[in-house]
Amino acid sequence: MLNLTRLWCGVSTPGDHIRYGDAARAGSTGAGMGLHGRPVVVWNSTRKCNLHCVHCYIAAMDKPDPGELDTQTGFTLLDQVAEYGTPMLLISGGEPLSRPDILLLIQGAASRGLRVGLSTNGTLITSRVAQELRKAGLSYVGISIDGTRAVNDKFRGSKGAFDEAITGIRNSLAEGFRVSLRFTLTNYNVPTLGEIFDIVERERIPRVCVYHLAYAGRGARIKDRADLTHQQTRDAIDVCMERTERLHKLGMDTEVLTVDNHTDAAYLALRVLRDRPELWKTVGPALRRNGGNSSGVGISAVGPKGDVHADQFSHHRSFGNVKDRSFGAIWEDTSNPIMAGLKANPRPLEGRCASCPCLRLCNGNLRIRAETGTGNPWAPDPACYLTDAELATVGEALNE
Repeated sequence: MLNLTRLWCGVSTPGDHIRYGDAARAGSTGAGMGLHGRPVVVWNSTRKCNLHCVHCYIAAMDKPDPGELDTQTGFTLLDQVAEYGTPMLLISGGEPLSRPDILLLIQGAASRGLRVGLSTNGTLITSRVAQELRKAGLSYVGISIDGTRAVNDKFRGSKGAFDEAITGIRNSLAEGFRVSLRFTLTNYNVPTLGEIFDIVERERIPRVCVYHLAYAGRGARIKDRADLTHQQTRDAIDVCMERTERLHKLGMDTEVLTVDNHTDAAYLALRVLRDRPELWKTVGPALRRNGGNSSGVGISAVGPKGDVHADQFSHHRSFGNVKDRSFGAIWEDTSNPIMAGLKANPRPLEGRCASCPCLRLCNGNLRIRAETGTGNPWAPDPACYLTDAELATVGEALNE
């Protein structure tokens, strides 16, 4: 995640200690792990979902996947994650609220000392559900909206999904949750990005995460027609930066982040060097400490059946199952060359990535895009949108 509020506008926000550490840790090595030592765990608790989003990275269905972890095995997973010392558990899906035991699982996680977040489409969050989630001990709610009403409903395959998600946001805010609106950039909805920020302003949503498309699940099937060009990506990030500054000038404490394309870090560095060089003394070290992509290090995922994955997009590759070994034992096992490579510093990247002067800022970007696009997990990420000359400019500044 790239925090534009912190790095472009100089405003500290919750979670900065996880993403950027502090000056005392500037010598730490390895993306993510040098900051908090244990990974954030995304638990894709079910593949069942009430919507049919065209970009769904897990290819959710209208019913649970046979063999999904039941309540008791879910508690076992919570024990393992808590014992390992993860800083946060994010319960996702499919749609996690489709699980009849979701409140029990949240209660179980909170009682084990875990900070628990929920990643949801928001359509099932009635006022009563929001109250129950608060009582269960939930800390954070991320709700996905992918465009204005007509665009979102077509994108998500359900008429009325937009209005239901807005209601879910309002109900969550009313219960005091720190709510995040999540938006994934595609050709289908990028023209509505400004209107998404309008919604954030109007509803006074405290956080907005703008995601880049991951080539996983149904996202892999649509990538050739849905992914942005490099210029479109630049333009979208420029909009995000402009709207971040506007929110700041309005006196709103909204946190703006971009997610899943770590080229954004190098692009931000380029913009800072060009437009706000006085910020470089703080921005440069913060970006270096963050280290870019942390799949297999600072972010992990557990699938619906208990398989452990490098991140929430990499369900095609399991490193073990929590029913057979503990999460911690699986996570620290580097006998698989992919896990070993993800944890290596530097990673065994190839092509343009191997010699990139900004590697310390992106760490090779999102590996699932490279693997899906080329068949090679160590190939360059095709979503890198900077030229060699631009990367060299940032690299020179990093070395000064």
